[in-house]
Formats: sequence, C-alpha cells, structure tokens
Amino acid sequence: MEYDYKFGNKAYKYFDDVGLEVTQYKTLAPEQSQKVQPGLEYKMIPKPIFDNPNYKGSGKLKGKVAIITGGDSGLGKAAAVAFIKEGAKVVIPYYNEHEDAKTTKEYLEKMGGECLFLAGDIADKNFCKKIVKETLDRFGKIDILVNNAGVQYQADSLECISDEQFDRTMKVNVYGMFYLTREVLPHLKEGSSIINLSSVTTFYGEPQLIDYVTTKGAIVGFTRALARSLALKNIRVNAIAPGFFWTPLQPACWEKEKIPSLGADAAMARGAMPYELAPTFVFLASDDSSYVTGQVIHNNGGQIMG
Repeated sequence: MEYDYKFGNKAYKYFDDVGLEVTQYKTLAPEQSQKVQPGLEYKMIPKPIFDNPNYKGSGKLKGKVAIITGGDSGLGKAAAVAFIKEGAKVVIPYYNEHEDAKTTKEYLEKMGGECLFLAGDIADKNFCKKIVKETLDRFGKIDILVNNAGVQYQADSLECISDEQFDRTMKVNVYGMFYLTREVLPHLKEGSSIINLSSVTTFYGEPQLIDYVTTKGAIVGFTRALARSLALKNIRVNAIAPGFFWTPLQPACWEKEKIPSLGADAAMARGAMPYELAPTFVFLASDDSSYVTGQVIHNNGGQIMG
C-alpha cells in the first residue's frame, strides 16, 4: 500500500511496511531484489533521491577536478551532483551499468556540468591507469579522489563465502581503491582531498557481510595510515561510514524480505536517501575541512554512536 511520507523537509510517496515489529516505522522500499552486482538504479522501486533541490552551490569546489568511482548511481551520483553544483568537473568510472551512466550523464550535463564517464573494472590496475590518463588528457589535473565503488554479498556464515566471492569483494573494495589511489597520488597538489567509503557495518560487525565488513575495516586503516603519510604535504585523507542508504547495492545484496527492515534499527528509525550524504562529500572535498584528516565521518541516523 502506498502512502505519502514526510522524509527530511519534503514529502514523497513511499510504501507501507511489511509486518515489521518496529512501532511507527515506515519503510523506504518494498520487497525487491536484483541478481547483479553492484546493482541497477533504474530498476529500483522507488527510485533513489540523489538531488536536493534546496541545496544551492556556493563555488566551494570551483575549478576543481574530481574522480568519483561508482558515480553512475547511489551515493557517488549524489556526490557528483553536489560537486557540479559547487563548480567542480567530475570523472565517473563505473563498471557496466550503462543505462544508469547514460541517465546520470544527461542529468549532470543538463545542470551545465562538465563530466567524463569511463566504463571498466577498478579491480584491474590497467583500468585505473586509464582513468588517470584520460582525466589528465581531458581536464589537465586531479584535485579530489572519491573511492566510492564497491560490492557486497549476503552470506549466512563464513562457511558460505566462496573463495571466488571473497576474492572479488577484496579486489573491488580494497585493491581497486589501492590501485587508483596509487595512480592518482603523484598528480595531487597541496590542498587536495581523498575520500574513502567505509561502512557502518564495520563498527557493529554485520554477521551476514563478513567479507564486506573486512574490506570496509581495511579502508579505515588505509585512510588513517595514508592520512599520516600525506599530512605534511597538506593532502587530506578521510573516510565516510554510511548507514543504510537506498542505493542499488541494497537490492543487489540482500534477500528481498530484508529490504523493508533496513535502517529500522537506527535511532532515527529509518534509512536515508543518497542526497542526505552529499553535503558530507562536499565538506570533506572543500576547504571547509582544511584541518580535518584521518577521520571517519559517521552518517548513520544514530545506528552507531560514540
């Protein structure tokens, strides 16, 4: 059953919950699943809200060039929209979600943004080299790197995780971040920013995502060590640990029955839409965070505190 639900400062149409035991909790989405990783945004019901029309840019990233992996959809797409509003040019490497990439490219260009989309696998270091080369060929520099792309697979126990699944999760989530950061680093100047995506699951230990949690924990360590390594060069490195956001990764990972309950255990008793994370990306990418490095920003509706 559909109903109108006030989400943030605006009203949107959502779906009633499905037998949840959480009082007054309303879900963002009905049961659904996808068979591909990292998921397809155009197949989601409802569609994720990636742009807040009330967010007005103020030139915080004017003239900057940002690489945002997985920016064709989800959190990366919300970051790309906000970066364009703030005056940046964006390069978006994505895997094979061509329909989502086409739609996102059209949206960014309609906003007046300059963007470059590149299809490939970040687990392949040669593709990471290509990303850097084509970014420099097109825009001449790199100021911001957002390591957002990732995969996650639900598994009931450690014994259920195949060698192939573990290998793929590690290679996309960790190797890809390592390869691309290593390629980008020689081109970053003083004042540049690297933003890595961890996850709330690392901090409470989601038992059905053991391999994914392992990679997201590694990202926290990578962020802190790299931040110290680059601090005197005035290149900042931070991480974001999102809670449940309505992105393609969710229906691509979870059994359909679990979708309506995701986010219910946060203190705010709801999940979030991608646009709610966009200002955090802008903060970490801009001079607003000039004295912030080695930190993990927790956007999770109070699911994890402290």
